[in-house]
Amino acid sequence: MSRIDELLREATSKRRVVGVSAAAATTESVLYQGAFGRLNEAQSSELPMDGIFRIMSMTKAITSVAAMQLVERGKLELDADAGEVLPELRDLQVLEGFDAESGEPILRPAAGPITARQLLTHTSGLAYEIWSPEIIQYMERMGVPSAFDEGAGFLEVPLVHDPGTRWCYGISTDWLGQIVERVSGLRLDAYLRQHVLGPLGMPETDFVVTESQLSRVPSVYARQDDGSLALPTEPFAAPIQVDFFSGGGGLHSTTLEYLRFLRMMLRGGELEGARILARETVELMSQNQIGELEHEILRTAMPEISNDVDLLPGMVKKWGLGFMINTEPIEGRRAAGSLAWAGLFNSYFWIDCASGVCGVLLTQILPFFDRRVVSLFEDFERAVYDSL
Repeated sequence: MSRIDELLREATSKRRVVGVSAAAATTESVLYQGAFGRLNEAQSSELPMDGIFRIMSMTKAITSVAAMQLVERGKLELDADAGEVLPELRDLQVLEGFDAESGEPILRPAAGPITARQLLTHTSGLAYEIWSPEIIQYMERMGVPSAFDEGAGFLEVPLVHDPGTRWCYGISTDWLGQIVERVSGLRLDAYLRQHVLGPLGMPETDFVVTESQLSRVPSVYARQDDGSLALPTEPFAAPIQVDFFSGGGGLHSTTLEYLRFLRMMLRGGELEGARILARETVELMSQNQIGELEHEILRTAMPEISNDVDLLPGMVKKWGLGFMINTEPIEGRRAAGSLAWAGLFNSYFWIDCASGVCGVLLTQILPFFDRRVVSLFEDFERAVYDSL
């Protein structure tokens, strides 16, 4: 795997990234693992293979698996009114705009209930402030906390469209995490530890980091206009304790632990004797669940946090239960029907069940969809397939 080593090492030496960690596997074994660069520029500590990254929205795939376990057990119905489980969802209204004189938000009842399927596919109508100027305006007007603040206050935002009528990336999986808690009777961290992370052998994947782990947490850097990297004006520190467990973006993990999760999906829900999901459930999660709707380009409303996001430009993308699906093969890379997603600090993964290969690449860089990191991820993925 010397070519992959060269790719990642060059990315650090040419300052495309401060540190990068990546791994890939087949259904049977780990193909590659490597970590290059440093934890941060203030110290000379090299980035270890067991570096603990903030994986942000890569949390969503894990929370989605937890929800599908409850579906398998008959405790959650995909198409039932989720408000029957979590009454707070029934209070959500659709934001139609703002009064020109008072600035007050104009709200109306939603045309129908929100379902677990819609939360899993981001068709619920719930948006992120990062790509929604109207949600930013609502938050400022109503004093709603940001998703980057502590606590669950950011959940108190309205819908931006009626449930089931559009694909809109947002806080749906955070609400899904609340449903997992309500249905299971466990806090989300405890549920994941008992039913997903523990059985998969992922002991360091958690919502918090311990004092002893802090020395392995890489710093987050911000890409400057000239292409250089600097610490953000507001550092994203790894929390020691949290009051709210974000099913949409709260987990920390290591490259090799997250690879174990990907391999479980690649193998149809099982890894090393631990059955997490039935094969039929994984197949269902891997199918288009949004019909004629399409994954849309994310236009940034917070350029310091994210660039415009157009994953696999020119291709129609669909959404399964927790994952993006590419509808066409990518030359030299994954097959059509593969699963993928990413994390805000420029971390990316894919699961290609047709070819029997998966991979993950982690960095800690803002804004999201940094072209240098996206290009590095594409080169990494291509090199993995070349090695096969």
